[in-house]
Amino acid sequence: MFPTPIERRSLALQRLYKTALPFAMILWLLPLIAVALTSIRSAGDITAGNYWGWPTSFNLVQNYSDIFTNTPLGNYMWNSVRVTIPTVIGTLALSCMSGFALAVYKFKGNMLVFFMFVAGNFVPFQILMVPVRDLTLQMGIYNTITGLALFHIAFQTGFCTLFMRNFIRSLPVELIEAARVEGVKEWRIFWFIILPLMRPAIAALAVLIFTFIWNDYFWATVLTQGAESQPVTAGLYSLNGQWVAAWHLVSAGSIVAALPPVAIFFLLQKHFIAGLTLGAVK
Repeated sequence: MFPTPIERRSLALQRLYKTALPFAMILWLLPLIAVALTSIRSAGDITAGNYWGWPTSFNLVQNYSDIFTNTPLGNYMWNSVRVTIPTVIGTLALSCMSGFALAVYKFKGNMLVFFMFVAGNFVPFQILMVPVRDLTLQMGIYNTITGLALFHIAFQTGFCTLFMRNFIRSLPVELIEAARVEGVKEWRIFWFIILPLMRPAIAALAVLIFTFIWNDYFWATVLTQGAESQPVTAGLYSLNGQWVAAWHLVSAGSIVAALPPVAIFFLLQKHFIAGLTLGAVK
């Protein structure tokens, strides 16, 4: 029996998909492969301009040990931890409380407050660059870990509040009403009933916010300078010498800097996927 035109078209699309997928995957992985190869090149290869050819020697141990012994990468990594962890905790704490208030309580101006949270997500960061920098200078928190973390908390709370508010609204309202009938106080309803149900959403947001803040480069260069406060994204370029290009060290540092977000994703992968797909089906 001969296949119908629709079946032939479907088979052709399947063959095209199976053929194109490996090429697309290789194309997507090419930059990562190039960085990985550069991270194990010798300084002689970089000086000779051998950026894309096969390395003449593999300096895996030397390059990855040099970035911790001969560069301030460890300090930059620690700065990133000091910025990212408080930002994630502060953002989740504020967004859980504000999302609960906007989802559960009906008060005049509820939608206006909610729209203000949403509207803040559509303001381009570039427009705010000069005002935010001037504000941090006036407050005395420019070029500090505290200033950068507070700024990230302020800007990430809007998106997280939107996410949490919609998540809480999808929960059965009967749970809250039953608790109120039993005389349970509002803070206990939030802490013992709503918050445990929000664990998938909290895990999903934690991964997203951790990855975004850890990989942030724009605000790290605008609000900080110097090894005492710069995160790893802004500090990687300083691994290059003033007169000698050290792209093998920059590449090795980039690989090391990319490991924490990847580790966080795999540790919270189950909860992350559950948080993103919750409510997708009835």
